[in-house]
Amino acid sequence: MKKLSLLLITLFFISATSFAQKYGFVDTEYILNNIPSYSAAQEKLDQLSEGWEKEISDAYAEVEQMYKDYQNEVVLLSREAKVKKEEEIIASERAAKELQNIYFGVEGELFKKREELIQPIQDEIYNAVKELAIEGSYAVIFDTSSGMNMLYTNPKYDVSDEVLEKLGYKN
Repeated sequence: MKKLSLLLITLFFISATSFAQKYGFVDTEYILNNIPSYSAAQEKLDQLSEGWEKEISDAYAEVEQMYKDYQNEVVLLSREAKVKKEEEIIASERAAKELQNIYFGVEGELFKKREELIQPIQDEIYNAVKELAIEGSYAVIFDTSSGMNMLYTNPKYDVSDEVLEKLGYKN
């Protein structure tokens, strides 16, 4: 319901403030999928992510094994030995969580690597869209892949291929 009301408000604002303006739309997902360097960057991120996921999975498996071993030995251990084992398990679990946060946290390695590899491509696309908007006198260029629901789009106003062309890629 919120999306519909937002769309209606946006359409009202656009129609009320600018008659005879040109509008276009792009599909950034389509554009990105037609840029080889994006595919290579995404593949590299996937490889890094898989390696880090395995490392984290191994760390949690080690914690689980430590806990199972502890459960099997708990009857034979002295009070001090139990406390020591419990502290080791807790420390290993914290280390695994910390490792997960280092790789996949908000400011983690995956975020940094994605910013390093993908952000320049996104900036290029943005600059190409901006140039195209200025050259073509477009008032607004929408992105159909960003979650804004467009009930109908006329393909003649899709400027995605023009953005790819401006970036130096042919579809």
